[in-house]
Amino acid sequence: MIFVIDDDVIMAECIAKNCNDEVKIFGDAIGAMAAISDGELPDLIFLDIMLNGPDGFTFLNELVSYDDTVQIPVVIVSSMNFGQRDLSAYGVVEVLDKCKMKPMQIERLVLQYAKK
Repeated sequence: MIFVIDDDVIMAECIAKNCNDEVKIFGDAIGAMAAISDGELPDLIFLDIMLNGPDGFTFLNELVSYDDTVQIPVVIVSSMNFGQRDLSAYGVVEVLDKCKMKPMQIERLVLQYAKK
């Protein structure tokens, strides 16, 4: 299962459409953390940083604070420029630019990180 966390519904649906796997879409970090707390552990998370309510970095900090969620790979999908910043301590495996990303990048990441 893949989680897509983005408050832009159209962007979230575009990402989900290219996942070729079971996907749950969340418009905020609170809903995603509630699902995780209820025992739903995704194989991969696509995460926007600029969310309504707690932002993506708050979500990442929460995610890495538990043994059962620290290993979940996260792909940041954002229009923010992170430069050469190393985000691997947060489980971030890749950063995709919302303005430039292509469907094949999503498909590649799903094949690489999502368990079938």
